[in-house]
Amino acid sequence: MGEVEPGLAGSLEPPEPPEASACRRPGGIRVLKRNMKRNGSRNCLNRRSRFGSRERDWLREDVKRGCVYLYGADMTTAATTATSSSSDLHLVLCTVETPASEICAGEGRESLYLQLHGDLVRRLEPTERPLQIVYDYLSRLGFEDPVRIQEEATNPDLSCMIRFYGEKPCQMDHLDRILLSGIYNVRKGKTQLHKWAERLVVLCGTCLIVSSVKDCQTGKMHILPLVGGKIEEVKRRQHSLAFSSAGAQAQTYHVSFETLAEYQRWQRQASKVVSQRISTVDLSCYSLEEVPEHLFYSQDITYLNLRHNFMQLERPGGLDTLYKFSQLKGLNLSHNKLGLFPVLLCEISTLTELNLSCNGFHDLPNQIGNLLKMNHLKTMVTENLEGNKHITHMDLRDNQLTDLDLSSLCNLEQLHCERNYLRELTLSGFSLRTLYANWNRLTAVNVYPVPSLLTSLELSRNLLECVPDWACEARKLEILDMSYNLLTEIPLRILSSLSLRKLMLGHNHVHALPVLVEHIPLEVLDIQHNALSRLPDTLFSKALNLRYLNASANSLECLPSACTGEESLSVLQLLYLTNNLLTDQCIPVLVGHPHLRILHLANNQLQTFPASKLNKLEQLEELNLSGNKLKTIPTTIANCKRLHTLVAHSNNISIFPEILQLPQIQFVDLSCNDLTEILIPEALPATLQDLDLTGNTNLVLEHKTLDMFSHITTLKIDQKPLPTTDSTVASTFWSHGLAETAGQRNKLCVSAVAMDNFAEGVGAVYGMFDGDRNEELPRLLQCTMADVLLEEVQHSTNDMIFMANTFLVSHRKLGMAGQKLGSSALLCYIRPDTADPTSSFSLTVANVGTCQAVLCRGGKPVPLSKVFSLEQDPEEAQRVKDQKAIVTEDNKVNGVTCCTRMLGCTYLYPWILPKPHIFSTPLTIQDELLILGNKALWEHLSYTEAVSVVRHVQDPLAAAKKLCTLAQSYGCQDNVGAMVVYLNIGEEGCTCEMNGLTLPGPVGFASTATIKDAPKPTTPSSSSGIASEFSSEVSTSEVSSEVGSTASDEHNTMGLEAGSLPRPERRCSLHPVPTAGIFQRQPSCATFSSNQSDNGLDSDDDQPVEGVITNGSKVEVEVDIHCCRGRDLENSPTLLEKSSTACPEEHARGLVFGIRRQNSVNSGILLPVNRDKMELQKSPSTSCLYGKKLSNGSIVPLEDSLNLIEVATEAPKRKTGYFAAPTQLEPEDQFVVPRDLEEEVKEQMKQHQESRPEPSEEERTEPPEEFDTAL
Repeated sequence: MGEVEPGLAGSLEPPEPPEASACRRPGGIRVLKRNMKRNGSRNCLNRRSRFGSRERDWLREDVKRGCVYLYGADMTTAATTATSSSSDLHLVLCTVETPASEICAGEGRESLYLQLHGDLVRRLEPTERPLQIVYDYLSRLGFEDPVRIQEEATNPDLSCMIRFYGEKPCQMDHLDRILLSGIYNVRKGKTQLHKWAERLVVLCGTCLIVSSVKDCQTGKMHILPLVGGKIEEVKRRQHSLAFSSAGAQAQTYHVSFETLAEYQRWQRQASKVVSQRISTVDLSCYSLEEVPEHLFYSQDITYLNLRHNFMQLERPGGLDTLYKFSQLKGLNLSHNKLGLFPVLLCEISTLTELNLSCNGFHDLPNQIGNLLKMNHLKTMVTENLEGNKHITHMDLRDNQLTDLDLSSLCNLEQLHCERNYLRELTLSGFSLRTLYANWNRLTAVNVYPVPSLLTSLELSRNLLECVPDWACEARKLEILDMSYNLLTEIPLRILSSLSLRKLMLGHNHVHALPVLVEHIPLEVLDIQHNALSRLPDTLFSKALNLRYLNASANSLECLPSACTGEESLSVLQLLYLTNNLLTDQCIPVLVGHPHLRILHLANNQLQTFPASKLNKLEQLEELNLSGNKLKTIPTTIANCKRLHTLVAHSNNISIFPEILQLPQIQFVDLSCNDLTEILIPEALPATLQDLDLTGNTNLVLEHKTLDMFSHITTLKIDQKPLPTTDSTVASTFWSHGLAETAGQRNKLCVSAVAMDNFAEGVGAVYGMFDGDRNEELPRLLQCTMADVLLEEVQHSTNDMIFMANTFLVSHRKLGMAGQKLGSSALLCYIRPDTADPTSSFSLTVANVGTCQAVLCRGGKPVPLSKVFSLEQDPEEAQRVKDQKAIVTEDNKVNGVTCCTRMLGCTYLYPWILPKPHIFSTPLTIQDELLILGNKALWEHLSYTEAVSVVRHVQDPLAAAKKLCTLAQSYGCQDNVGAMVVYLNIGEEGCTCEMNGLTLPGPVGFASTATIKDAPKPTTPSSSSGIASEFSSEVSTSEVSSEVGSTASDEHNTMGLEAGSLPRPERRCSLHPVPTAGIFQRQPSCATFSSNQSDNGLDSDDDQPVEGVITNGSKVEVEVDIHCCRGRDLENSPTLLEKSSTACPEEHARGLVFGIRRQNSVNSGILLPVNRDKMELQKSPSTSCLYGKKLSNGSIVPLEDSLNLIEVATEAPKRKTGYFAAPTQLEPEDQFVVPRDLEEEVKEQMKQHQESRPEPSEEERTEPPEEFDTAL
C-alpha cells in the first residue's frame, strides 16, 4: 500500500484493548509483539502464539485481511541450540495490498527476508506484498476458498513452509563454510624464535589470512594458500593447530584457540581445503547476494560454484567483480534468478566453462562472442541428420515421437528412446551396441545390416508380435527383454543362442518353448504370465548355467527332470513357480537342484511336502508355500540351517513347524492357518524379527509364550475384541485385511490406516502411505490423517472440499519432517450417501503419488485413483516442465522422485504439489471389494489379475496376503503393501427396526438352509483385531443354548415385561440415527445340530418344534430375520399381517421369527447400553469378559437386560435337549440334506404348514410369541 487513503489506516486495525496501544505502529498496520515459545521439534509455534478474539473478529470482516508472522534473526550453533533463547516474534496485521516497505517502516527494519521450506533466504523488494505472497502460495498448493486461505495463513504451523524475517538469518554452520574469523594468539614459523601475538585470523576460500588487529584492513596481511598443504595438531599447546602451505618454501602459522569447539570448527573446515588438489570453492545454496570480501584474496581459485543463490550485480562482492579472479576457469551461476546477463563476465579471459541455466534470460548480449572466440567454440548447422555421421550416442527419451528413422547414422552405438509413442523404428546396425526402446507402441523394429556388435536389446512394453529376425542373427547379443508384448512363440535360434545370458519374455502369450538340443549359456530366464502348460524336458539338462527361473502365473502341472544321470549338475539358485497347477508330484524333481536358495511354490495344489525331499534342500534361504492345502511342514525343515524366511500362510497347518531351532531364521508368516498351540524351545533365536500368527482363530497363547516372544521386533497376533461403551460396534457392511512386507530391504516404508468404525460408527476410513525410502512420513500420516479427515468432515459436507483440505492440512502438519522427505498417500472414505437417495453409501477416494485403489464392481476392476508421475501423466509432466524443473535422465524431478504430487518434499515446490485427485462414487450391491496398494504392488499386478485372484477368497486378510505373495513371486524386491476391503452393501443388509420387511441373506452369504462346504471362519483383521466375517459353522453350544432358551416356560412373561419398558429404536448403517450409527452383522440362516434330539423333539415335548426339519440325526433350522418396531409390536396388526403373509418361497425355506433385538454371539462385540443396563452387566452372572461358561460347557455372551426372553445364564438348566448340547460339533453330525431331496423336504414343509388348523378369533387376538435368537 504505497499511499494510504484517509481512514484506511483505521480500517486496518481491529478494536484494541488499552494495554495494546503501546504496540501501535505508524503506517496503517498493527504489530503484536510477543515473546513466544517455539516448538523445538518442529521449529513452529505452539497454540499460545495465536492471536486473540479481537484480531480474529477483525479478520472476518474482509478476506483480504490477514497477518504475517515476523521472526527475528536466528543465529545459533549446534552446541548452543538447546540453551539459546527464542527470538522475539511480531504478529503484523495487514492486508494483501500492504507492501514490505510499509511493514519495515512500522518495525524499524531495513528489509524483510523470505524463507521457503527452511531453505534459501532472499531479500524482499520494497514493493513486494508479504501477505499476498502467502495467499498465492496457499492457492498454488490447492486451497480454493478465500476464507479458508485466510484461516490457513494465520496458522503458525505454516512457518515450516513459508516464513518472514526482520533480519537476515544465517546459521553458524553455514557461516563456517563461507568464512571463519576470530582474534587468536598466533605464532609464525615452525621454530620458537617468534613469540605468540594476538592477530586477526580469517579462513575464507582457499587461504588463511593473518593480519593486525588494529590495522586489519590497511595494515600488512599475511596470506597462506592451503590447497595441497597440511594442518596438524600442536601437541605442546592445548587447542592449537599448525597451518602449512604447499611447496618447497612452505610457511607455517600456529594458531591457539580458546575453546575445544572453536578448535574443532577450524580443524574441520581447514581439513577440507587442504585435501583438495584443485582450488575449488563451493558456495552453493547459501542465500548469498555477494561473495565475501576476503574471498578475493584467494587468487588461486579455478572453479567457483555459486549455484542456488540470489547473486546481485552491483555490489562490493557482486557479479561485476568476479573478473578479479585471475585464474578462474569454471563458474556456475545457475538458479540465481538474474534476469539479465552479467556482461562483465565476458571479460574473464581464462573462463572455459560457464553455467547460467535457469536464470530467466530473454536475450544474450553481443559481448558473448568474446567467450566463444576465446574458447574456440564451433557450431555446425545442417539441414538434416545426414550431416551428423559422427554421432555415437543419442538420447530421445520422454518425448512424443511417433516414427523414428536413424538409418543414416552409421556410427550410432547407443540409442535411448524410451517413453515415446513410436510405432516404427529404423536404425543402422553397423555400430549399434545397445538399444533401449521400452514403453512405446512399436509394431516393427528394422535394423540393417544385422548388428554384429549388439549386446543389449530392450523392447519391453510394446506391441510386437514376434521376435525380429535380425535379433536372432546377432551373435553377441547377451540381454534380450521383450516382456509385455504380444509374442505367441519363441524362435529356437533365440533360445539356443550361444551368447544370450538373460532372456525376459514375461507377460506374453507363449504356449510352448522350443526343445533344446545343444547346451546354452543362458543364466536368467523369465517366462512368467504366459500360457505354458509344461517346460521343455531338456531345459535343466541343457541350460547348465541357469541360475534364475521365473515361471509363475502359467498352467504348469509338472516340472522337467534336473538330471539325466546319477548326479545333478544344476546350479539353479532362484526358482519361482507361484500360481500354477503343480501337485505333490513335482516335489521329487526339486531335489535335483541342490543349490536352491529361494523357492516359491505359493498358490498351487500341494497337499504334502515329503520330509525326505525337504531334507536334501540344505541351501534353502527363503521358502514360500502359502496358498496351498498343506496340513504340516515337515520336521526336516530343521536341517535347512540357512533358512531365514518361511512364508506358509493360507494353508491348513495345525502343528507349528520346528523352525524356532534354526540359527538364521528372521521372518515367519503362518497366518490364516489352523494352529492351536505353539511348542517353543527354552530359548528363541536372536535373529527372529517378524512372526505373523494372525488369522489362526483357535490359537491360544499363554502368558509365558508371549513373554518369550517379547524380544521379537514385530509380533502379529489376533487381538481379542473388548466390550465397548460407546456407540460404535462392528460394521456389518465392510471388513478389511492388511498385509505388508519389507521385501529385500531392511526397513518397511509403507504404513496404512484402517478404521471400520469411523465418525461415531457411520463410516469407514482406509488409507495407505508409501514413503519410498523413508519410514518417518508414512508413520506420521498414519497417526494424523484420519483425525484431520474427521475434523474436515465437520466443516464441510462436500466430498471434494473436505478431502482436498484433508490432504493439504496433512501436508502442513508434517512440519519440518516434510521439508526434505515425501510420501505418496491414498485415502478412502465410506460414508452414508445423503445426496443420492437410491444409494446407501458413497465412496470417496483421494490420492497423491503412486498409491492406488481399485474397486471390484460386478467382477470387473474399476480404477479409482490417478498415478501422478512423469511417466504416466503427460499433463503433469508438462506442468513440471513449464515450471522450469530439471528432469533427469531417469525421469525424476530434480533427480529426486518421479512423482509430481506428494505430501511433503516442500523444498521441491512448485514442481511437487500436495493437491490430490478425488473421485467419488455411490456404492451398490454389485460392489464386492476394494483393493488398496502401493506402487510396488501395481507394478507387478494388473488390476484385472488383482481382482480375479481375491474375489473368491473369503478372508480379507488371506486375500491381502495373497496379493503381496504374488507381487514378490513376480519379481518385486521392494516394500509391498496391500489392503483388501470386503463390501456388503445393499438394502438387504438392513438390521434396524424402521421397517418390518423380511430380509434375504446378505450378499456373500449362503441363502439356503443347507451349507455343504461351509467356509473357514473368517479371521479377525490384523489391524483392528475384530472379526470381520460371520462364520456359518458356529459352536453348537453357543447356538443351542440360545435356541433352548426360547422354549422356556417363562418366555411369555419375560417378553411382556420387556415389552412394557421403553428403549431407543435400533438403527443400522443404512439408516443411521442422526447422532450415531450402529452396525451389526445379521446372518440370514444357520445350521444347528444336536446329538440328543434326533428328530427335532425336545425330551420334555410331545410335538415337534415348528420349522425344524429332521432327516435322521441332523437338525436344520432356518431363521429369516425381520426388522420391526419393538415398541409397537404387540399393537401393530399391520406388522403382524405382514409377518404372517410372507411369500411361499420364504415359508418353504423355514420358520419366520419376529426379532426385537439382535444378539452378538458371533460378532464378538457388545451392543451399547445405557447406565441402567451397564449395572446389570456388572452382576456376578454377567461379569465375565466374553460371557459366562455354563455347566454344560456352552458360552453365552453378555446380554441386554431388555431382551424379550431370559438370558441363558438365568434360564433353567435342563439335562436333555438343547441345554445338553456338546461344546463342539460331532463328526457324525456333519451332514446335510442331499440336493435330490431338497425339493421333497420343502414340499413336506409346505404341506405341514398348510395342514395346520385355522386359529380361532381369540387365538388371533393374542400376541404372537416372540423369540430372541443368536441370529
